[in-house]
Order: sequence, then C-alpha cells, then structure tokens
Amino acid sequence: MASYTATITAGPEDIDELGHVNNAVWVKWIQDVAVAHWYAVAAPEHSDAYMWVVTRHEIDYRGNVTVGETVVAETWVPEAPRGARFDRHMKFTGADGKVRVEAKTTWAIIERASGRLIRVPAEVAAPFLAD
Repeated sequence: MASYTATITAGPEDIDELGHVNNAVWVKWIQDVAVAHWYAVAAPEHSDAYMWVVTRHEIDYRGNVTVGETVVAETWVPEAPRGARFDRHMKFTGADGKVRVEAKTTWAIIERASGRLIRVPAEVAAPFLAD
C-alpha cells in the first residue's frame, strides 16, 4: 500500500475547554490529510474528473494533544475498493512515538460531470494500493 504522511502542529484554535485538541478538529485533520493524499498521488485527470465524500468515520482516541504539540499523520488504503467505496486508515503519532488517534474512514467516489456515485475505476485505485 502507498502510504502518505503529514506533520501537524496543534494551534490555539484547535484546543477545547479541556485543554486538548477538540474531537471536531481531529475529524477536520483526517479529512485534510486524506484530501492531501489524493492530490499528491492521483493523476491530474483523475483529480479533475472525480471527488470523494466521507460516508463513515470510526475514530479511537488514545491520547491527548495540547497546544504546540506536533503529530505525524499517516494514512493508507489497505485493500481495493468495493464498488464506489473504499476504507482509508489513519493514525496520528506524537513525538514520543505513542499513537494518539487511530481512524478508519469510508469514502465514496463521485464523478464530477454527473454528480453521481460510480464504481471506483481500477486505474484510480491502483496508485493508492501500490507499494
């Protein structure tokens, strides 16, 4: 599988009243990293022709991140799509090597021209599944 990593540092705007990154911020980071992975790996004609929507999030919170802390986000697609959908895995690891958040999200592909869900073309999925 072709994984993608990004480094994120929590800013004051990411922190909730408990003093750590808010759950809604984690969801935003999951989406931001997934979209960055798409644009980093997809062929330009594919990113022009298709877009993705989330149909499900499963998130396990394993530790807190406070303002100024940095995490490394890693995402990958472990198996081929099923019809219009595929699962994406993600983990956020702190500087201490401990995983703070793990997630599995399900995404569906939409053809931009028609606005409809379509079966994921093999050539679109292939770069995300290769080593």
